[in-house]
Amino acid sequence: MNKFSDLTKEMETTQKTWLITGIAGFIGSNIAEFLLEHNQKVVGLDNFSTGYQKNLDLVCESVGKEKYKNLIFIKGDISEYATCAKACLGVDIVLHQAALGSVPRSIADPITSNLSNVTGFLNMLTAAKNEGVSRFVYASSSSVYGDSQELPKVEDRTGNLLSPYAVMKYTNELYASVFTRTYGIECIGLRYFNVFGKRQDPNGAYAAVIPKWIGQILDGEEVFINGDGETSRDFTYIDNVVQVNVLAGMTNNKTAFGEAFNTAIGGRETLNNLYQSIAKGLKENLPTLEIKDPVYRDFRVGDIRHSNANIDKLKEILQYEPTHSLKKGLEESLTWYINDAKQAL
Repeated sequence: MNKFSDLTKEMETTQKTWLITGIAGFIGSNIAEFLLEHNQKVVGLDNFSTGYQKNLDLVCESVGKEKYKNLIFIKGDISEYATCAKACLGVDIVLHQAALGSVPRSIADPITSNLSNVTGFLNMLTAAKNEGVSRFVYASSSSVYGDSQELPKVEDRTGNLLSPYAVMKYTNELYASVFTRTYGIECIGLRYFNVFGKRQDPNGAYAAVIPKWIGQILDGEEVFINGDGETSRDFTYIDNVVQVNVLAGMTNNKTAFGEAFNTAIGGRETLNNLYQSIAKGLKENLPTLEIKDPVYRDFRVGDIRHSNANIDKLKEILQYEPTHSLKKGLEESLTWYINDAKQAL
């Protein structure tokens, strides 16, 4: 038995109330599904700016209507303090996932991104503190490493920030650290590294690369690779991220409070190799599918060249043991997207 298994068993007999902001999004809905499946009460907050009612419907379908009754949903925006305060009432643990993600989005419109990612974050953090919530776990980002050339990335060594989004996420970490020291609220930051998996939106200008490519190949569209394709990332399957949120939400290790942790698998894959893996996996499942060669275009402004996480700190303090490699995660993701596409026909 590992720590995560122990906590999963504990959850069956000990019910807590978890607030998930951004619950209708990709990451939030997957966390909600796990918590509801394991006897927890969940309060969900979302304004549907990037999340979807369909994701909540799929959670209900997965856990069943009886367990879904343990979810209270609030439609609202974290940019409004009163909404945040209402959502925090009676909550034991906050899992703050709500944000306007994407480096390009923050470059195109920093003010709107800042309203959600900094003002909204501070609203949630302050509301949690004021309403007596003891634990505040929040999504940070690998973008805080900026132009650091060091590989793998170690938490206490970052470079110059390369985008407004990175500034916003680093500001979150600064606020959380100060709130832990000043007010005693137990804040834990999770620096997500390219999370992917079921229910991740393949559409839109700011879609993540894995669902976007899968959707484009299935639709017979051209796939674009930014730069030479040798840019690399630590692609992290959603089940690993759910595990880390649960570990952070329930840890008794006080050395975790006020800290930020790389949340990844500690691997590195180039975009070229990723494309080939996706194409091969789709072809194996759909032999008649036409696979086109990718089209290369200019590097994207604000992008980090290489990203690879050192996860020693996460393993040592939160006792994290990733369950899904990139290969295993891709297999599960491809199956989900193929089935989803068939249901849409």
